[in-house]
Amino acid sequence: MLGLSENEAQIALKTWGYNELPSAKDKSVLDIAKAVIREPMFLLLMGCGGLYMILGDYKEGIVLSLAIFLIIGITFFQYKKTTRALELLKKIASPGVFVIRNDREVRIAAREIVPGDLLVLKEGDRVAADATLIESAALFVDESLLTGESFAIKKSVDKSPHVFLGTLVLAGRGVARVDKTGPRTQLGQIGASLALVENRDTRLQKEMRGVIRLFFIASILICVLVVVLFYLKSGRLIESVLTGLSSSMAILPEEFPVVLSVFLAIGSWRLTKNNVLTRYAATIESLGAATVLCTDKTGTLTQNRMQVAALYNGRDLLYRADFIKRFSSFDELVLTAWGASAIKPTDPMELAIGTMQKDWGADTTGFVDLVKEYPLSEGLLVMTQVWQNRSENNHFVAAKGAPEAILKLCSLSNKEINHHLAVTSQLASQGYRVLGVAKAAAIAGQLPTAQNAFLFQFLGLVAFEDPIRSEVPGAIQECVTAGIKIIMITGDHPETAMSIAKQIGLNKPNHVITGDELEKLSPENRSAALISCSVFARIRPQQKLLLVESLQEVGEVVAMTGDGVNDAPALKKADIGIAMGLRGTDVAREAAGLVLLDDNFTSIVAAVRSGRRIYDNLQKAMSYIVAIHIPIIGLVLIPALSSYFPLLLLPVHIVFMELVIDPVCSIAFESAVEEKNVMRRPPRSINQRFFVWKNFWSSCVSGAGVLLMVVGVYLHEIKSLHTPDQARAVAFSSLFIGNLLLIFSSLSRSSVFEVLLKRKNPAAFIIVGAALLFLALSVFYPPLRSLFHFENPGIKHFIPVVWAGLGMLVFLESLKLIKKRG
Repeated sequence: MLGLSENEAQIALKTWGYNELPSAKDKSVLDIAKAVIREPMFLLLMGCGGLYMILGDYKEGIVLSLAIFLIIGITFFQYKKTTRALELLKKIASPGVFVIRNDREVRIAAREIVPGDLLVLKEGDRVAADATLIESAALFVDESLLTGESFAIKKSVDKSPHVFLGTLVLAGRGVARVDKTGPRTQLGQIGASLALVENRDTRLQKEMRGVIRLFFIASILICVLVVVLFYLKSGRLIESVLTGLSSSMAILPEEFPVVLSVFLAIGSWRLTKNNVLTRYAATIESLGAATVLCTDKTGTLTQNRMQVAALYNGRDLLYRADFIKRFSSFDELVLTAWGASAIKPTDPMELAIGTMQKDWGADTTGFVDLVKEYPLSEGLLVMTQVWQNRSENNHFVAAKGAPEAILKLCSLSNKEINHHLAVTSQLASQGYRVLGVAKAAAIAGQLPTAQNAFLFQFLGLVAFEDPIRSEVPGAIQECVTAGIKIIMITGDHPETAMSIAKQIGLNKPNHVITGDELEKLSPENRSAALISCSVFARIRPQQKLLLVESLQEVGEVVAMTGDGVNDAPALKKADIGIAMGLRGTDVAREAAGLVLLDDNFTSIVAAVRSGRRIYDNLQKAMSYIVAIHIPIIGLVLIPALSSYFPLLLLPVHIVFMELVIDPVCSIAFESAVEEKNVMRRPPRSINQRFFVWKNFWSSCVSGAGVLLMVVGVYLHEIKSLHTPDQARAVAFSSLFIGNLLLIFSSLSRSSVFEVLLKRKNPAAFIIVGAALLFLALSVFYPPLRSLFHFENPGIKHFIPVVWAGLGMLVFLESLKLIKKRG
């Protein structure tokens, strides 16, 4: 596999919103600090700290200044978590290749190849650059990624000496001098138009920017209003400005962009654990909205590992289920098929023959030494190998190839040929690939120049199947339950497609439409066909694009898989392009939003599940942020509007709340487990806004409930409290308990008791536990108590806080039930 370049990895990270982050190694704490201090929230903190210094309250000023460094530390920690995604990309970006340097064969990363390097080519390797051969030995290369033609091309120093990036070495060995690398190669030039990745904002990022803009304008207006009202009430300008700055700090949802970036980056990292590499952030947004998943058959639904499914010896047909009986009449067929295969095979069918020979126990001791090989050619799709046997004067000749070609080489009557072809058709109709096998004898030293000069005897047929992955039927049923239609696309014969469709449990497997039939349909009939059909056979790459466009015209959100250069337009046009990582081309990966590292269909389903979970958790986090800011704003505004209330929240209290809110949003919510019905509900509409009014008002009502709880506790206790600092301690404790209830209520759409007892979220419990400990210290530990302007009112004054918390819990759970039923 030729992996993503390091530049692609950087592009992927940029799409996650980290435009200024060069790499995980380059970014230092100082770099983070420079970015952090440009944020409005931290400018407000610095302003408050400066004002406290002017007032002579150096302790308060120093604490607020130290808070800046603490938040820089938290931001740096969050950043380090996001760069794990980039580090993983770089590991994927470094496949190894063999080159000759200093007269030694060494293995280096493919991205380190430079023009002039001597590239070692072996069977099964992908060529890592455009190069010119200087040595070759029976070298055959598959250039279908460039030409679309699947037959092997012979390469030699004298004739056809050029090899190209991305092509596959099928047989032989060679050494080539590198001419061009990367975008200067032929494959790179083909993909040049797709390689330019525009760093465009996603729909979610645009919505986020609009919401933050509204909050920012509101914070300025409210700040000015608070300063004016508080000054008119008290006549103290500096305290009025401090209160106004506190209100701005309370209103600004500075967590929004941080949470979005962290969720998308860590979400992408989590997807790699499901063998899915995310290249664009928008893909994560789209995963939960996919309504149709168009998938290739070979290697995605199937194992991409051939096995022998049936044997035909010219008389009898033996299926795999009966292989255990080991009928001796098939021994010669198995042995000859093995003799016609490469000694070190890489071809899937030859590998299957080798496995079959071992399982069958056929005796190969008669094959003493390989004397000569007649390779496949465009004119004759037959491979022949001549072996020395125990008699030095006689050689055994083994041939295999296309049944029609093998039958032509054998001296058979028309009746015999037609009979064998009928068996071939029967096997093909069952979804099998079929090879013919024949044998001949030759005298040592008298080998012909062409293989058709041998007097071949027909031995029979070997049928192969690419078995489906055992987990695919379950994954398809999961998609159906989730409201996602599965469409299988293959270039195989309709009968083969039909057979696979039945095995994996597709809807209406007998209804198959070919690529040519699809093209001939009118737009109206095509739309109707797409609704009723789930199997498309004989599809060419350019017809994939037609399929995507037709599905999108009827309102579907399309996920499309592909691996070749010609698949790139369809991948780019699809709402979710999915490139194959094991057998895909660089051009396909450039066009796709996801790269499937194991080419497994179940990984796509896991990605859809993860995409839905990420989107759900992001909505929960954003709803929580809105909800918790409501009581904070209220507790800043109420003292400015009423002389009955003292200042309940100072900047240091808001900073403490932010130090809880930030890690809860970016860590606890991000790691929350998925909802039980995540794959039992239909896809959301692609046009649905992230910030829907229903969720916004629900968050506002929840936040208003917490505010009323805090105010209620304060009014209940004010008569028995002696100082404003005691009232502040009780009010802040109420706010903090309300915040914890909001956290656990927002973590799941199920009841809060399920979150506490069943849904494991260690991060949430650790953060909340640490915060509760610090709250207790701030009330009962004198140095911290002084810093927070608290006085210990006594344990009995916290009992109403507990009762109010229980009432708040009932309120939040009731609100959740009302929202579900609505």
